[in-house]
Amino acid sequence: MGSSLPSTPAASPAFLAAFRVRADADGTMSFDRFMDLALYDATVGYYRRDAARVGYGPGTDFFTASTSGPLFGELVSAACINLLGDEDPKRHTFIEIGAESPQGVLAGVAHPFAGAGTVRVGQPLDLAGPSVVFSNELFDAQPFRRFVFRAGDWHEIGVRLGGDTLVDVELPIRDHPGILPTTAPDGYVIDAPLAAVALTKRLAAQPWTGLFVAFDYGKSWPELAGECPSGTARAYHRHTQSNDLLARPGEQDLTCHVCWDWLAEALSKQGFAQPVLESQEAFFVHHAGELIAATMAAEAARFSPRKLSLLQLLHPTHLGQKFQVLHARR
Repeated sequence: MGSSLPSTPAASPAFLAAFRVRADADGTMSFDRFMDLALYDATVGYYRRDAARVGYGPGTDFFTASTSGPLFGELVSAACINLLGDEDPKRHTFIEIGAESPQGVLAGVAHPFAGAGTVRVGQPLDLAGPSVVFSNELFDAQPFRRFVFRAGDWHEIGVRLGGDTLVDVELPIRDHPGILPTTAPDGYVIDAPLAAVALTKRLAAQPWTGLFVAFDYGKSWPELAGECPSGTARAYHRHTQSNDLLARPGEQDLTCHVCWDWLAEALSKQGFAQPVLESQEAFFVHHAGELIAATMAAEAARFSPRKLSLLQLLHPTHLGQKFQVLHARR
């Protein structure tokens, strides 16, 4: 890959100062360290800014299922109740990890849970007792490592600061993750979401029982290792997707597809029974079908905002197939 053209717009002086403090002696850092700085640093991190990121309003960068309004929370609640089966939801606390708002997805939604809480970026993560542990686009935003196959070997993609310019650089692999194929086409890029696995392990290792539900977008390991030659990393700024991952660090979102195989394996090793992966459309149809039917019946005579929200959440060309849901019980 070598050096790329300078990213535009440039990094802020505050970000460049933070980069210099964290970088190795040669002015480089691996991409996952760069992403951790760009997204989660307490001073310059994108997710630590006091600003709206999600929605359709001015200054926002992307929208999620929660942008569709309270119907998403209603469907999530109905599906979770269904998946708990014979377990009483009144004994379970609903906990949203990585919530964008203090109120979370169940804000304003009538539900039967013992309580509903959120864990936001930077807050302690302590789980115990009967729970529903829910997340929406949490794992795709965890720092990931980037690898490129070049001249018969794998190299790690990092970031170098030269003067005031951030550029891509290929580095020796600092610690081989043990997951890379033995060979690949020259220039094949793998974006490996290893921090997402570490977070799953951390969540699953805590002393709670109940239901794990994660909404996100991802692929299987064979797809990531053999069908995505340019990787899956992308940036989002003002609702525009970009491949310029180094532009405006701290001011744009960075993401890649999660590896569902790895997350399911992490859950299984902590005692979760046979994790299931479904498209968002299938998840709601299978587990919140009664609410969908009732909503359609109530709105049959008009094309209401509520019906539009349902269409956005379920239709394959909107969010229905773009997102998947991994769920499991313990």
